[in-house]
Amino acid sequence: MFKVNEDYMKLPGSYLFSTIAKKVSAFTEANPDKKIIRLGIGDVTQPLCPAVIKALHSAVDEMASAETFKGYAPDLGYAFLRETIRDKVFKPLGAEVSADEIFISDGAKSDSGNIQEIFSRDTKVAVCDPVYPVYVDTNVMGGRTGTYDAATGLWSNVIYMPCTAENDFVASLPKEVPDLIYLCFPNNPTGASITKARLQEWVDYANENKAVIVYDAAYEAYISEEGVPHSIYECEGARSCAIEIRSFSKNAGFTGTRLGYTVVPKDIKTDDGVMLRDLWARRHGTKFNGAPYIIQKAGEAVFSEEGQKETGEQIAYYMNNAAYIKNGLAEAGYSVYGGVNAPYIWLKTPDNMTSWEFFDHLLASANVVGTPGSGFGPSGEGYFRLTAFGSYENTVEAIKRIKSI
Repeated sequence: MFKVNEDYMKLPGSYLFSTIAKKVSAFTEANPDKKIIRLGIGDVTQPLCPAVIKALHSAVDEMASAETFKGYAPDLGYAFLRETIRDKVFKPLGAEVSADEIFISDGAKSDSGNIQEIFSRDTKVAVCDPVYPVYVDTNVMGGRTGTYDAATGLWSNVIYMPCTAENDFVASLPKEVPDLIYLCFPNNPTGASITKARLQEWVDYANENKAVIVYDAAYEAYISEEGVPHSIYECEGARSCAIEIRSFSKNAGFTGTRLGYTVVPKDIKTDDGVMLRDLWARRHGTKFNGAPYIIQKAGEAVFSEEGQKETGEQIAYYMNNAAYIKNGLAEAGYSVYGGVNAPYIWLKTPDNMTSWEFFDHLLASANVVGTPGSGFGPSGEGYFRLTAFGSYENTVEAIKRIKSI
């Protein structure tokens, strides 16, 4: 009889957003006349911008000719995209990143879930709490999280770094030294951002303790304030300790077309001189056949003059929604956070409701779907996430409904 990987059997319940989908489906089936407004999952609603659509059509046309047809992509991704990212993303920041340190993938979720594979099973992992569930769940699958305590929602071998209103939702440096540190700024789910000075403290800490930071910068395009870094490589010494993950999903609406990339500098090495960049290249080439040519051409178009203008307008649209949600909830008496450098609003649940109680209340009374904070970790209990990725009309209607309950 076959046996399964026992580490997978340790995962509690179902994935957060699968649970939400089941609840919403059951409510819809029981109340077919109700119009549900979904501000839960972080999926975009605006169409791909014209510059991207034009590039997609042009790339598809190339596939019709034997002379210009493209098959498997190179392991790292096409040079035209990697070099564009180097020149358009990192050089303007003064960040030293070479094209052969950039690995093109099908999205930040995949990379953030797969990067843990190149680290040993006994790697000590630290995560911010609340946390994007993929970071923890994939380490559970990798067998390095220990046992799960259902009462506390904690894994025995994971270092949890609480992010609360008291510390502006930015964790303090952990006293127990980890090997692998996950940071996400601007943050999902809280919408918090980090200053360059504070991020430098993390880089210094990682270098001093020979730890590696996995820095999820999927929402950097939403940063509007001065002093908030767009990349960890703006910090001195980051090349020797930090891996950065980026996404086209939120900065250019590629949630349905799938494109992202990860930067692994050559300076990150084991004590015996093995480069993590080479290990990731081996993993990447073995398990991934490359993002499609047409999607990589679309990604290149994002950085054109037209692409930057058009995607910038989309980001402004979503951030206008974010401001509307934040201001509307504040007017209604809610304690609200985020929504300035990120498209997420993090609110305190009213009347001492648990996160799931508020989810059920909001669904039943306002027919609005959000995300319970407890689904992101123990410190998320008593909080709730709303996204700014809906249409403006639905955003306005959702706040109107919430104010009425």
